[in-house]
Amino acid sequence: MIWFGDVLVAATYPNNSINAPTSKSAVPVPVPAPAPAPNQVPEGQWSTGLWDCSEDPSNCFITCFCPCITLGRVAEIIDRGTPSCRVSGLIYYALGSVGCGWLFAGTYRSKLRAMFSLPEAPCGDLLVHCCCCVCALCQEYRELKNRGADPSIGWQANVEKWDGVGLKVPPIAAPGMAR
Repeated sequence: MIWFGDVLVAATYPNNSINAPTSKSAVPVPVPAPAPAPNQVPEGQWSTGLWDCSEDPSNCFITCFCPCITLGRVAEIIDRGTPSCRVSGLIYYALGSVGCGWLFAGTYRSKLRAMFSLPEAPCGDLLVHCCCCVCALCQEYRELKNRGADPSIGWQANVEKWDGVGLKVPPIAAPGMAR
């Protein structure tokens, strides 16, 4: 029990026999609303922030040391298997070796935003990838995971997983749908 001025707030616990108020009036404790389902993501919003890389430490580690792997995985899901993770990763590596990898990666951020009607935040897609490509790639990877796709297993394995739970169409919003 907690006293707030002249009001006693009584919390009921299963093994607590002392739940009755003493000399002051009791106020029942409001029951909190249930939390949303774990994979329920607000429509039209990023599920995580640009700098929330620590939410998936293993992906953050891989992306820091070999961003071409993360870009390849993200690109394979966004492009529905064509080109493969390897091809996209090699293109990113080749462009990155001449300082232009952020141009290629920025186009995939734009495609991802179009897929889920996400805002262009905190700034333009190319600028995000130019300034902090690792953070942007990590955010895009987390976004796909939070929306039901697992980039680490590839497009075909995701399709098989979705077929196993009865989804005929991947859980990806149609392009052009905005609020």
